This record gives sequence, C-alpha cells and structure tokens, in this order.
Amino acid sequence: MKIPLRRAMAPIRSITRFADVVRRVIGVPDYDVYLSHLRSRHPDQHPLSRDEFTRQRLNDRYNKPGSRCC
Repeated sequence: MKIPLRRAMAPIRSITRFADVVRRVIGVPDYDVYLSHLRSRHPDQHPLSRDEFTRQRLNDRYNKPGSRCC
C-alpha cells in the first residue's frame, strides 16, 4: 500500500512548524526572515552576512532590550 507523498510529509511539516515556533519563543534570530524583510522594506540597504546578523542580534538582545527595526 502506497501512502500519498503529501500525507507522508505531514509529520515533517508539523515538526518544522513546531521548531519554528520554539525558535521564535526563545528568540533565535531568523536570517531568512531578515533577508526577506530587508528586501521588501529596505531595498537600498546592503544585507549583513549570516555571522554579522547573528552577532548583531545577540548584542541587541542582551544590550538593548526591546529594540526593533519596524
């Protein structure tokens, strides 16, 4: 008996969504979301590298509580 691919992938999608929620709750910076935001809201700015982004987010998190771009 074959299981449709969509149904077979459902547990993986659920785990991925759950992991995304956990990352947001604990404050793990999301580089892909940053790039998407930068392209749509600040197209004239040059994006940071992944390492620079992570360093800046951790610095902001511990030294500037509540700081946000938009």
